[in-house]
Amino acid sequence: MLAGKGGYRGGRKKKKTGARPVLSKEEERRRMRLPRDGEVLGMVLGLMGGSRMKVACKDGKERMCRVPGKLKNRIWVREGDVVIVRPWEIEGDKKGDVIWRYFPSQARILKEEGYI
Repeated sequence: MLAGKGGYRGGRKKKKTGARPVLSKEEERRRMRLPRDGEVLGMVLGLMGGSRMKVACKDGKERMCRVPGKLKNRIWVREGDVVIVRPWEIEGDKKGDVIWRYFPSQARILKEEGYI
């Protein structure tokens, strides 16, 4: 037997990931995560590198935000994405953590309902 990608020796086992389930608009609205106490909606203005980004928040402030380590490989943020930001306790007006990213369909629903 040859030791290739499909063989028993070597080759990386790939994790099978399914597509995101298709939900009705009503069900998606019900299941959507909204900002809780101390959290703010925001839109990513630009990526600064090193998992840092500039975010324009709903409260009128512009914050330098980062993706925390436990979410770094799970959440991929691009320019223009709608996110939930948790401001820091120290320098909360200037810095924060991105804790959630909305899919484009969810961002559209937030816009229709007047959250952004």
